[in-house]
Amino acid sequence: MLRSCDRILTTHVGSLIRPAALLRPDEGATQRDRDETLRRAVEEVVLRQIETGLDIVNDGEFGKSSWAAYILDRLTGFEISADKLTELRWLGRDRQRFADFFAEHMPRAIHGMPTEVCVGPIAYRGDVEIDRDIDNLRRAAALSGAREVFMTAVAPASTAYNGVDEHYGNERDFVFAIADALRHEYQAIHAAGFLLQVDDALLANMYDDLVHREPNRYREWAELRIEALNYALDGIPEDRVRYHVCFGSWHVPHVSDAPLEAIIDLVLEVKAGAYSIEAANPRHEHEWRVWQSRRLPEGKILIPGVVTHHTATVEHPRLVADRIVRYASLVGRENVIAGTDCGFAQIDSIERVPTSVMWAKLEALVAGAALASDELWGRRRARQA
Repeated sequence: MLRSCDRILTTHVGSLIRPAALLRPDEGATQRDRDETLRRAVEEVVLRQIETGLDIVNDGEFGKSSWAAYILDRLTGFEISADKLTELRWLGRDRQRFADFFAEHMPRAIHGMPTEVCVGPIAYRGDVEIDRDIDNLRRAAALSGAREVFMTAVAPASTAYNGVDEHYGNERDFVFAIADALRHEYQAIHAAGFLLQVDDALLANMYDDLVHREPNRYREWAELRIEALNYALDGIPEDRVRYHVCFGSWHVPHVSDAPLEAIIDLVLEVKAGAYSIEAANPRHEHEWRVWQSRRLPEGKILIPGVVTHHTATVEHPRLVADRIVRYASLVGRENVIAGTDCGFAQIDSIERVPTSVMWAKLEALVAGAALASDELWGRRRARQA
């Protein structure tokens, strides 16, 4: 895993806005045509990231339908029940606090969503899809000259997060069955030579609902799923793993979000070499203060979000630099890689900001990292002298 040895490196969380050709393929396109369109799109998006100046890049998650739901197409054992609606507990008590907001902007929070029901043994069946995605990213990385690439995969806690178990009848067995299946995808990504990024929004999102219902329940719920994740990661060196935790990409009030200080010990239990944490949006930017009292483990890397998907306003590079310098002063400059809060299109058909704004934000990220590098390594003073 690359480190910020002589300058602040840059990356992002994963999902990028898909081009129209992927979202609206020609009606008469064959599977071969669609595969070729995907291959070209991945090549273009990797090259665009490199041209923007990002150091650690990926395929934009172009081969996935979403950051988490994609995995249901790669696992046996699940059925979607449109007749059984699931309460969106991961939104916490904001559903009651801001019922008028959700009724207008996110009605599924009021009415529920179709349930992901586990009706049989869970096993991995996504070899064709993961091999395709690996081949596309490997080819694109070689063509672009990328120094390091990563590929995302969902965490056990975030798999089937609207799910109901009707097969195992035991929470531990259910969660570890998911982890055992995910292990195949994790190992494939690692074997390809990519960094594995594990995405886990639900670790934070379930906090408010579970703590409110029963104070100790959240810790029990989270510890089990982190144990399962570490089981799935067994055999992959920690310095080849990034763990991403965020507070939800959805544009909602976020008052129910977990405080970082309440979950950071759980995050750091994950056997990863780097921790990607949402840090630039207005609900969580103040949480850099957590690192005043919490020590980043020796040898680990922090990837704070220093630009956000939550607003269309493009951050000024000086603001980005200030955020980076603040983190570097707390955990050490060599232990910081500048990143984004979350992805820009967690579901392929949803764009959190316009495409042009996304790239402008990534350009601001790179420019801010350059300013921070000058300050942190004293280059500006050296030039002035």
